[in-house]
Amino acid sequence: MNKKLGLHVGGRRLEINVTGEFADYLEDELIREFNMNGNNDLQLVLQAYIRKTHEIFGMEKDMQKLLRKLNKASMT
Repeated sequence: MNKKLGLHVGGRRLEINVTGEFADYLEDELIREFNMNGNNDLQLVLQAYIRKTHEIFGMEKDMQKLLRKLNKASMT
């Protein structure tokens, strides 16, 4: 399934084509983070980017912890 998603940032319409399960996921995220019916300023976009980057940072730390635990468990 191919989906065209878009939003207005700084008075300019930005669109992207996405496919598969990611299309539905991304659409839900965009709806949650942005005003889909109006303009979004760059500050809002930056804040959303930083929130998502922070989430990824936390997930990566958690994965590293789990990998260390798995490595220790496999050594015993």
